[in-house]
Amino acid sequence: MILLFSLILWIYGQNHTLGQFEWDEEKSALNKKVHGLDLKEATEVFKDPDRVPAIDEGHNQEEERFYMIGLVKGKVATIRFTYRGNIVRLIGAGYWRKGRKIYEKEKKNRSR
Repeated sequence: MILLFSLILWIYGQNHTLGQFEWDEEKSALNKKVHGLDLKEATEVFKDPDRVPAIDEGHNQEEERFYMIGLVKGKVATIRFTYRGNIVRLIGAGYWRKGRKIYEKEKKNRSR
């Protein structure tokens, strides 16, 4: 399942444009204040060829949520998002140690 999800996101991400993202502007401003990253900047993660997708298994509401871990301005960021039709709805983003560790481990495994 994770491999299939990774493949779908990889293919999807290859053709992704900023016009296919959405977010709440107030949430973006708060995210910038709290985590140092606004949600428009966070879309850069989808351009990283080494990005790492993951399913948010801890989210127990009706809507599926996902993580994308990758580079934003040269630093590893973790983005939380969902799909609303063909649109990627960004929920939150930040520079977290756990995401950086996962990213570095996956990048190392891919280079073998």
